[in-house]
Amino acid sequence: MNTFLDHQNWRYATKKFDATKKISNADLNILKEAIRLSSSSYGLQPYKVIIVENPELRAKIRPSAWGQSQIIEASHLIIFANEINFGTTGIDNYFKNTSEIRQIPLESMKGYQDLVIKNITSLPEEMRNIWTAKQTYLALGNLLNAAAELKIDATPMEGFVPAEVNEILGLDKLGLNATLIATIGYRHEDDATQHNKKVRKSNEELFITL
Repeated sequence: MNTFLDHQNWRYATKKFDATKKISNADLNILKEAIRLSSSSYGLQPYKVIIVENPELRAKIRPSAWGQSQIIEASHLIIFANEINFGTTGIDNYFKNTSEIRQIPLESMKGYQDLVIKNITSLPEEMRNIWTAKQTYLALGNLLNAAAELKIDATPMEGFVPAEVNEILGLDKLGLNATLIATIGYRHEDDATQHNKKVRKSNEELFITL
């Protein structure tokens, strides 16, 4: 079998982490780079990624995540937060960055820049926030795949109260909203779910060829 698929079969949503095992700085940097290199709409990356190592903060977050033990037991807690009311400023920053990295005049991209600004700012704020929230799922996917390649366990979570996490971390003041949580580390030998067979739809059930 393909090595990538082997790793995908190996990974699962870890229910119990070994709190004594920590991810090395080298591996954490690889995971951060995998997140950074994630695809996003227009390449804008309209989100921030918060890595919570502080045990006191993680203990405060746990009740807002339905008391799930992974919040405090995992090596690292990662929170994906979309930018609220993302608009012209974020887009302008992207094109300035593009100009510097690719060493091309900013003016040469003005037509495309104006198009992107129009397409995004014409959306109602609620729709824009939904759009930026969706982008965080792309980044999460890269994290899960990269972690599996490194044999690092990960648990993606939607089971938490965003408003409470926002308040605990002060995300509201930063114009951010927590959309996803991922806990990463190493499975505990007592986590019985690691032995469960993976359940997925068959190819016939899942795929439609037209």
